[in-house]
Amino acid sequence: MQRRRFLTTLGQAGLAASGTLVLRGAAAAKPRLRVGQIGTGHAHADGKLRALRQSSDYDLVGVVEPDERLRRLAMTRPDYKGVTWLTEEQLFNTPNLKAVAVETEVKDLLAAGARCVAAGLHVHLDKPAGESLPEYRRLMDAATARKLTVQMGYMFRYNPGFEFCFRVARDGWLGRISGIETVISKASPAGERAKIQPYRGGTMFELGCHVIDAVITLLGKPERVTAHARHSGDFADDLLDNQVATLEYPHALVTVRSSLIEVAGNLRRQFVVVGNKGTVDLRPLEPPAVRLALDEPRGEFKKGYQDVKVPSLPRYAADFVDLARVIRGEKAFAWTPAHDLAVQETVLRASGLPV
Repeated sequence: MQRRRFLTTLGQAGLAASGTLVLRGAAAAKPRLRVGQIGTGHAHADGKLRALRQSSDYDLVGVVEPDERLRRLAMTRPDYKGVTWLTEEQLFNTPNLKAVAVETEVKDLLAAGARCVAAGLHVHLDKPAGESLPEYRRLMDAATARKLTVQMGYMFRYNPGFEFCFRVARDGWLGRISGIETVISKASPAGERAKIQPYRGGTMFELGCHVIDAVITLLGKPERVTAHARHSGDFADDLLDNQVATLEYPHALVTVRSSLIEVAGNLRRQFVVVGNKGTVDLRPLEPPAVRLALDEPRGEFKKGYQDVKVPSLPRYAADFVDLARVIRGEKAFAWTPAHDLAVQETVLRASGLPV
């Protein structure tokens, strides 16, 4: 889809005005949707399970974890207390099952997602979408053919700060966007690094994908992507822990930086969008702190720089509210397969991986 059409669809879907609107869209009086989870090995698995268990939209029927070591580890963590452990066959044979959250290790995400689609189920697929673009395309094509939704787990899609940014861009307040500068970093100890080590794309693959998704939302697929990568940390591994990618557009340049060796890096995460009529500066990203600069007054906002108050919502809650509305047929899903494929191709190129 063209960028303007996509942002218009996003706004019409009710996602670009306020995160509180998304959460208010939950219909507690409606029958709960039966859902399961496959995998406990993803970094976001516990948070996704917590969100599903706390949601008034879903009835969690159980969790699948074929790896005995991972299952035993999960059983020691509070979010899994009291869950029903199932085999994948038992999960797929559950009457009226509607969706599955796929939270395996990254290497297993696409295969598990494909099995869910083959079983006729909607999927929440965590990120990034594997290392094979052709395999991911086959998954998305199969879901499209069966009229199923694959919702990617990029964690800023429903963040109220990003929703505000998407809305003002859609409404033309920023004018022509000429640049985006974004940073998503943290300090990872050796144990966390070891989990990322098998993936050749390093921290750009692991973390950068989240903000690349937002860049594609605003500007679409870039004309050119250039990756720069270093191993800079004082660790006995060769993990690419210090990376920068540039994304080039006809009228815009984008820099994406990701590091695993920045002290308190999560507090300096930022997403700055610059246009010829205004700038949106999100920093930090969670909880979102937003500043807006305008060349003239617009709506309730004055000319110049000012702080913008947006709500702070728990991660993942709005994701699953939106997915429930899609499954019930109450709305169209705003992020199309074409968008997600463009994101994945860009993530791979930005990580220095083959496409």
